[in-house]
Amino acid sequence: MPALISPSILSADFANLERDLAVIGGADYAHVDVMDNHFVPNLTLGLPVVRRLVEVSPVPIDVHLMIDDADRWAPAFAEAGAASVTFHAEATQAPVRLARELRRLGVRAGVAVRPASPVEPFLDLVDEFDMILVMTVEPGFGGQSFIEGTLAKIRRARAAITAAGAATWIQVDGGVSRDTIGRIAEAGANVFVAGSAVYGAPDVAAEIIALRTLAEAATAGAVPHQ
Repeated sequence: MPALISPSILSADFANLERDLAVIGGADYAHVDVMDNHFVPNLTLGLPVVRRLVEVSPVPIDVHLMIDDADRWAPAFAEAGAASVTFHAEATQAPVRLARELRRLGVRAGVAVRPASPVEPFLDLVDEFDMILVMTVEPGFGGQSFIEGTLAKIRRARAAITAAGAATWIQVDGGVSRDTIGRIAEAGANVFVAGSAVYGAPDVAAEIIALRTLAEAATAGAVPHQ
């Protein structure tokens, strides 16, 4: 499974988002964090902006909803043209029903869990989701340090996906950098959200290549998870 890099525009210049999307044309996705200042203590951007980002982005848009009432709002982001929509387990009443609705609308459906939230409720249902997002920092703000204890959660998720013969991806968001991406990939993740590591680099395009190369090298040398 190839390593996919999804730079987070949370670390971009919000006054120049089209410009900062253009420089990540070598990435696989653009990660767009939608925050409502209720589910998390931060406010970013909403549906009209996402709709416009879809129109100008050189890569598919990967929406991460950090909002309350995901059951109500998530389908609108699929209809806006996002390629992938991830909602939080903690913010939905019916995650399987919502994932099925997103798939019906033609997008990849992801479920996210905070660092302290269990992933186990979803491990018998991995076929219902295209992606499990393991948050490796507390959601809300970029630039936080990676939480090492989340690696065990990634390993458990990968083992369940492998056992089920599912094609579900594991995405990691938080503290992804050259220093951490190898351990994250070895644990079983294959989609990597990097914000400050990418946008803070002197050469954004080269950083994307470097992160992908490190992840794929770590995956190639990993022992399969049982």
